[in-house]
Amino acid sequence: MTMRRVLLRLVPFLMICYFFALLDRVNVGFAALQMNKDLGLTPAMFGFAASLFFVSYFLVEVPSNLALQRFGARRWIARIMVTWGLVTMCMAFVIGPYSLYAMRFLLGAAEAGFFPGAILYLTYWLPSQYRARILATFTVSIPLATFLGSPLSVGLLELDGGLGLRGWQWLFILEGVPTILLGLACLFVLTDQPAQASWLTNEQREWLTGRMEADAAARKPVGHLSLWQLATNKYFLVMALVCSGASATGSVLSVWQSQLLKSFGLSNLQTGFVNAIPYGVATVVMVLWGRHSDKTGERRWHTALTLFLAAGGFTALGLTGTAVVPTILMVTCCLVGAYAFKGPFWALSASWLSPGTLAAGLAGINAISNLIGGGLMVNVVGLVKQSTGSFVLGMLPVALLCAVSAICVLVLGRSAARAAEMVAVKS
Repeated sequence: MTMRRVLLRLVPFLMICYFFALLDRVNVGFAALQMNKDLGLTPAMFGFAASLFFVSYFLVEVPSNLALQRFGARRWIARIMVTWGLVTMCMAFVIGPYSLYAMRFLLGAAEAGFFPGAILYLTYWLPSQYRARILATFTVSIPLATFLGSPLSVGLLELDGGLGLRGWQWLFILEGVPTILLGLACLFVLTDQPAQASWLTNEQREWLTGRMEADAAARKPVGHLSLWQLATNKYFLVMALVCSGASATGSVLSVWQSQLLKSFGLSNLQTGFVNAIPYGVATVVMVLWGRHSDKTGERRWHTALTLFLAAGGFTALGLTGTAVVPTILMVTCCLVGAYAFKGPFWALSASWLSPGTLAAGLAGINAISNLIGGGLMVNVVGLVKQSTGSFVLGMLPVALLCAVSAICVLVLGRSAARAAEMVAVKS
């Protein structure tokens, strides 16, 4: 009863917030169907603009999560959402590549800290055995944002000419407003800690607080470390690399997938609906995969197999040629891998990090993975596309990154298991 009340209070609301976070991050891919021509953007310019989001995101991510830990999730998440909603609306008024570069950079700084902050916040409320399924349910907002956002965004493009604004301008304005309103709602919906939850009974607060204290007391592979020690810790660095494979998959496809599908001769409206199909499949699979990980208690292989699936999907894209159906199938494999990865991986990461390193650790993993996966790989695809005319060739480095990430999590997971066994024997 206690966990049911906690989940119903927090998870659906945070899912809606994250839905708009993703929508406001990836809508530039749909705006590009009109915007690139209006602003005179080449593929390389657009790729660079899209990637700047991840550069500022990287720079601000860890400080933002530390601020959340200091000031409380309720105030800090509200601040994040209101800020990025305002920047999203300002995106409607860019007039060329340089103003677009500036706004994408500001958007990354504004949104930085929301995802790892939400993950950190949920670890305050979720005992370890609930985490994979709930984190998978929470992160289902990622594919859902594109599944629902694809037809929504291309539909907003049809407002072209209204009040003298282009469709892509309406897209940014109308998708920014709900984020601001949700940010204000955070002040009333969220509670910083279980001990402060007036919506739980005394018995429920005591039970949950006790469970969370017991989890926090358990021995972790990564103990309390300074920021510098954390930055050089092998578990932290490998977890960041592992997460980069999934991050690259999601980021590259969120930015370039609509243009890839448009290249098959689809209209903007057809592109929006076809683009949604892989995300719909990924939405279902990631929840089922997270539940299976919790049921079995296994994290390592549940993480690695998803990365191998994404690597295989990207590699097979080169064999689909000009056939749109096989292309959609392979893209679906990539996205299922990228999103089914999230529940087991973040549960695994939270189990390896001590309470003292959790805030900086989760933020650092997410920041580095977004810089590599989003900042670097999104640029690579744009440069290769401009040089060769092929999206597929630009995506092969992402396949390699996913395969290496899968191998790394298997090796590191085995090392962590051995270390835990040695500690158990000594004690």
